[in-house]
Parts: sequence; structure tokens; C-alpha cells
Amino acid sequence: MLTTTDPRTGVSAATSLAPTSPETVHEIALRAESAAQELQSRGREFRAQLLDAMAAGVLAARDELVAAADAETGLGTARLTGEAGRSAFQFSLFAEAVREGSFVEAAIDHAGDTPLGAAPDVRRMLVSIGPVAVFGSSNFPFAFSVLGGDVASAIAAGSPVVVKAHGSHPLTSKLSYEVLQRAAESVGAPRGTFGIVYGQQAGVTLVQEPAIKAAGFTGSLGAAEALQRAIDQRPDPIPFFGELSSINPLVVSPGAAASRGAAIAEGLFASYTGSAGQLCTKPGIAFVPSGPEGQAVVDALESLTSAAGPQVLLNDRIQTSFGEIADRLVAAGAVVGASGGSPEEGSGFAVSPRLLETTAETLGAELAEEAFGPLVVVARYDSLDEVREAFGRIPRSLTATLHVEDDEPDVVSSLSSTLEASSGRVVFNGYPTGVRVAWAQQHGGPWPSTNSQHTSVGVTAVRRFLRPLAWQNAPEAALPEELRDGFTGIPRRVDGVLTLPA
Repeated sequence: MLTTTDPRTGVSAATSLAPTSPETVHEIALRAESAAQELQSRGREFRAQLLDAMAAGVLAARDELVAAADAETGLGTARLTGEAGRSAFQFSLFAEAVREGSFVEAAIDHAGDTPLGAAPDVRRMLVSIGPVAVFGSSNFPFAFSVLGGDVASAIAAGSPVVVKAHGSHPLTSKLSYEVLQRAAESVGAPRGTFGIVYGQQAGVTLVQEPAIKAAGFTGSLGAAEALQRAIDQRPDPIPFFGELSSINPLVVSPGAAASRGAAIAEGLFASYTGSAGQLCTKPGIAFVPSGPEGQAVVDALESLTSAAGPQVLLNDRIQTSFGEIADRLVAAGAVVGASGGSPEEGSGFAVSPRLLETTAETLGAELAEEAFGPLVVVARYDSLDEVREAFGRIPRSLTATLHVEDDEPDVVSSLSSTLEASSGRVVFNGYPTGVRVAWAQQHGGPWPSTNSQHTSVGVTAVRRFLRPLAWQNAPEAALPEELRDGFTGIPRRVDGVLTLPA
């Protein structure tokens, strides 16, 4: 049987849940395959109604969900209440996007004479790729798990979803799945629209099921590589969209350090210790100028870190990895600048927040390993050239941040291309943690932060689970309504001209 563990104490308890057998995984995948055609054929308005029901279901069950997640993650009711609200908002946002319809990229080219001769009638739009496997993450038991953005974007695409529950919060996953099932039943969704499997081997089996046509993943690079190997063994390899590892460098300009160093230190400390540093966008490296203004920033960071109490991590694996990585960074030349309070006996998976120090000139990949937890490496620099050169030696990330003053346009022009080339989102005078869910959001980045160019947050996340399909000289009965003449419900490109809804 599966167990659930309280990270605040490290005490585990048995659950009634068991790892899903290969036979059951197969049955769940077949049900998803059976649901796929019906879910697509019912059209966008039905999917929007389902997403609305999912949002309402999360809000109705929020207290129960938060209590379960707090017991299994130790993230606190305030953080988890907000995250559950974010999940509901994601579902509502995708309902809005499905109704608006531009994401299908409908295009019509009528038959006629062209400079190349007579041409057939061709119509194209994006359709569901088929059933999707979603792997929940440990650090977001709602927003990147069973009730997360991957599920929202798959349903928006018209793709049934089979979720692999995360082993760190199995009971939360079960309750979340029940919310989805109630939502599906309330609108009469086809059986198999949602499914869930438990256990590591069940996840491997799931991505090898012929009925599964894509997978979304948020987690460690090692786990992603294992799933990719399993996918590669399929006779028909499928797309695997993974969010993996990110160091999220942050640069403080000389002017910013001089004018608001104390505020930057407070914001950076909150960003690298928030949720115990267990955020994919946590700033792991901070470039701070040499000199007295930069030293004041470092001094303030050291003071805040030293005064901080121990923080609880999600599970024993993360706790062990955090300590091992911190030790490797020190062995590679980083100096311990400050360490927070030591955990007491019986405090579960708690660790001390840590601030390590080095220089931009010596910073390399060995000092840029992601430490999932409350740790930051401060790299002092003498020139912007040192910062640019250091960016060339460290892994690329989901985000890159620059704190700069209005009277430093030379700093912006000097670093902008470096920041843009190294990340998927450039943040100015803020902090990368706290990812807005919106139409314009981009939550992806160059390898190794993600393994594709697609985002996992925001409306364009739906593109991962869509494929283009063209109809040539098709009778109207064979066409989806979005491609029929006279349809005016969504933006379309007709004979090369963008046509907006009536």
C-alpha cells in the first residue's frame, strides 16, 4: 500500500491506496482513448462548460483540499489556499480561451486560380493530439498537479487526461481527482475524460501505452530522463513536454544596489526562501556588484539569512539532495556567507536556509547546480563583462532578472541580449517567483529548464496538446464548424485575410 508522510515530523502512515497495476493502467488508457473522439466532437462550448465546472468544483472543495495538502506538504494553509484559487482561475481562463477560439488557428483557402495554376480548396485548424499523460509535481500539489495547468490545457485542447499522482501527496491527488470526476459527471462528459494512476512504475507504464499521445511533466531532470527512455522504447514515440531544472540568475546593477540595496536584499531573501525555496523560478544565483554598495546588499542578505529559522522541505529525498548539493557547492569553491537556524530533533524534513558566496569571474557550471530549497549563491562582479561571460558558463533557465535604475540605459543595452538568450522570461526590477497566469505568460525556457519551446503556464500551453490537420476539397459535412463557410464565431484567416468574429 502507498503511504503518506507529514514533512513537519517525518512520520508516515499507511493509506488505502495501492500502486496501479499494469492491467489497470491499460484499462484507464483505453477509456481515455474511447473518450477522445467524443470529447473533440462535442465542440468548444462543451469543453468550456467542463472547465467552468472544474473551476467551481475546486472552489467548493477548497477547504478539504487545503487541509489534505497541508498535511502532506507542510506548505501552509495560506500558501495552499492561494494555490487552490490559482487552479480554479486557470480552469476559468482556459474556458474563456476555448470560447474565444483563436487558439485553433483556423485558416481557409478557397479553390481558385493562383499564379501557380488551379488550386484546390484547403482548410486547416489545430485539433486534439489525443489522450495526454500528466505527471504532477511535488511542490505544487494543485497548480502543477491533478488540478494543474497541464490538465487545464489538455481539456481545452479536447484531450482526455490520465494523471500520475505524485508520491509525496497521494491523498491530495485522490481528492483532487474526485473533484474532476464530479465536474465531469455534472456536465455529462464521456467516461474516461479523466483517469489517475499511482506509483512510479505505473507512470512508466502509462507513457508506453499506445493510447497515450503526449505527456506533460514537471519535476527533476533525472525523472524526466527515465520517462523519456520509456517513451523512446515505443514503436511510435510521443511528444514529452518537461519542465526540468532552472537556476534563474538575478543581476543587481551598481545603481540599483546604491539606491535601493536594502529593499532588493529583502525581496531577494523572500524570493529564495518562499515556499522553502521549492519553486522552479527561485533565484539560485544573484550577481551583486563589488564595492561598498554591493557589500551592503550582501550584508543585509547575510543578516536576514542568519536570523531565519529552519524550513521544512517536501520529502526526505529533497532534504537529502539539498544537503548534498550544498556540500558540493562548497567543495567547488563557494564560501558559506550565512546559515539560518538549525533544525531541532524530530522536525521532519527541515533544513537551514543558506547563503553561499563566490565571484562572477570564477563562477562556472559546478557552482550553478540547482539546489531545490532555501539556498542562493551570491556572485560579486567588477564589470558587466564578467556577468556576461559568467552567463555563458552556467545553464540556461526559465527566467533571468535585472534590477536596474532608469539612469542606467547602458546596463540594459549591455545585458538585454544576454538575458534574452539565456531564459524564457526576462524580469525587470522584480523577482521571478510568483508566475502570473495570463494570456501573455511564457513559462518555459532553453534546455535544461525545459525540453521544448512550449510554455506550461498561460493560454499558449494548449498548443502542446494540439496537432495541425488540413482538409482538402472536403464536403461541408466532413468539416468542423470552425472551418465551414459562413461561420463567424472565432477569428479566422480566409484567403489570406484575417477575419474577426461578427
